[in-house]
Amino acid sequence: MANEKNGYDLVLYGATSFVGQIICEYLAAYKDEQVTWAMAGRSEQKLIEVKQRVGIDVPHVVVNADDEDGLRAMCEQTKVVLTTVGPYALYGESVVKACVNTGTAYCDLTGEPQWIKRMVDKYQSAAQQSGARLVNCTGFDSIPSDLGVYHLQRLAIEKTGKPATQIKMRVHRIRGGASGGTVASLLNVLKEAKKDPGLRKALVNPYVLCPEGHPYSVRQKNHKSAEYDDELNMWTMPFVMASINERVVHRSNALLGNMYGENFRYDEAMSAKNKSIAKKTTLGLGAFMVAANISPLRILLEKFVLPKPGEGPSKEEQLNGIYDMRFYGTLANGEKIEVKVLGDRDPGYGSTAKMITQAGLCLANDSVDTQGGFWTPASLLNDKLIKRLAEHAGVIVEEVSSQ
Repeated sequence: MANEKNGYDLVLYGATSFVGQIICEYLAAYKDEQVTWAMAGRSEQKLIEVKQRVGIDVPHVVVNADDEDGLRAMCEQTKVVLTTVGPYALYGESVVKACVNTGTAYCDLTGEPQWIKRMVDKYQSAAQQSGARLVNCTGFDSIPSDLGVYHLQRLAIEKTGKPATQIKMRVHRIRGGASGGTVASLLNVLKEAKKDPGLRKALVNPYVLCPEGHPYSVRQKNHKSAEYDDELNMWTMPFVMASINERVVHRSNALLGNMYGENFRYDEAMSAKNKSIAKKTTLGLGAFMVAANISPLRILLEKFVLPKPGEGPSKEEQLNGIYDMRFYGTLANGEKIEVKVLGDRDPGYGSTAKMITQAGLCLANDSVDTQGGFWTPASLLNDKLIKRLAEHAGVIVEEVSSQ
């Protein structure tokens, strides 16, 4: 289906990256609707190699991240750009700028709150003028968290006319590997924060991504240690993705007109079978973060332990991966409500590839808000994306029980 630019529904920028190749495989096998798409990247040889390996015959665009004219030409050919080229703080701005200047819709996989804030501060006004709709965090960070909270709050309002004032998300089960790209993004955030005290202060602010003038001031829970949750009757431990997910959820609340309320509280953690597991896992995570913040130890980790860019979980690990996230809320009438988000692939790659693709197709082909600017998955795509994920991506967002 050609769009008004006589081009594609999607252009995948970063098609030769680890997750980019998985997206190519997903699109190659996708028969649920007609989709026109093209691959893009800096190396024509690698693009051709991916096409041969996957067995696809789609157009490709050769363009570097510093080629403004080339990126603009790429954007002018498509409804939506999907970009997997990270760390976004190092390589992402040029694609954002090209999409904003051409009024092209955009999805990314960033988990870097400091970069999102910089892009919103710099390009929000221009995006509103051009009509470009940019949706950050359309992978495992932060679609499951964002849509899980949105769905619970929509149910709460339907049942009582008021949102839940507090929601707790607990990861009950998760299995999957990390890729070099994700590790590189995490390490880059740590490097930036170490150099900039102001950035360190901003990163601990749960409302750092909320628009200026937001009304939120309620203190948010920050899980730093193993704890027992008396209300949920379970041991908990820190969840590494909470630092981006929680901030995206609060931004969604603001962009949805305070749909969750001005005093909304939200926190994320992982559940543990017992105290011993919670404490050992927390200790291991803490040791990693300390090592990653010390240059000589970080270099050793990068060289001998952590996956390199372009590396990631095997096919078997992707297929056998899974996640089960639970959202617990208390309604205005005292009733308890629980929503679950289930994914049928490893979260970071197998499932993320399907999520960003469906977010892009939602932007390209579904009737969503046409107002330009920077959005979150829940604030712009919400129920339409929930439906798409269930039908095409193996991701279920639904109520578990209420009592």
